[in-house]
Amino acid sequence: MAYFVFHAFRGEYSIPALKELQQQEVLLNAEASHTASIRSELEAKLVLLSDDSIDPDMLEEQVRKRLGFAHPDEVVIFMDNGQH
Repeated sequence: MAYFVFHAFRGEYSIPALKELQQQEVLLNAEASHTASIRSELEAKLVLLSDDSIDPDMLEEQVRKRLGFAHPDEVVIFMDNGQH
């Protein structure tokens, strides 16, 4: 009996190890949820840039952001929403 009680509180398959695994599960589920939301945002942008229907506004935004193009009389301010 003492053997089983000892190993219930010590070792790889003990009760504290189970609680640690449960905490890891919560953290990993939160990370998976965050990653899924980022993926859905990227997929939405990808649809706007697809070959079938290129959204001119999205294309212009990406060109200006990546290449830094602007007309001489324009002031362009890019605001990062801080999620990426």
